[in-house]
Amino acid sequence: MDRDAQSTWTWLNRGFGLHTKLYRATRGMIGHRFPGAPPMLLLDHVGARSGTKRTTPLAYVPDEPNVIVVASKGGHPKHPAWYHNLVANPDTTIQVGSEVRPVRARVATPEERERLWPKAVSFYKPYASYQERTSREIPLVILEPRT
Repeated sequence: MDRDAQSTWTWLNRGFGLHTKLYRATRGMIGHRFPGAPPMLLLDHVGARSGTKRTTPLAYVPDEPNVIVVASKGGHPKHPAWYHNLVANPDTTIQVGSEVRPVRARVATPEERERLWPKAVSFYKPYASYQERTSREIPLVILEPRT
């Protein structure tokens, strides 16, 4: 990764950390919704190799009773780390606004993706350009309620 890209990710990660702290501290009053942007949730996940607990703020698409997250990483050639972590450790929690929900993550089947991809793009139009920017198929992750 070149220096500019590394610097960008460093600043983004710091911003994600601040977003997460504000979201948690305000029970979603700050950080769940921004004008002109899709709603955001906090995804808890455990490192596939490290076992480290992490939290990532992500845009989401409601698909009741499920929640969909898009592993786009802005069209980067590789899947985001949180995606690999969910594949390895699918039982987790999300915070949507003030509500913390136990969920189980799974990757959408091709049939589900066919239905859900247009819905995701309607929530956040840049997903379409992210898909054009990369040769990988951007996975959709379905977060199903766990009881």
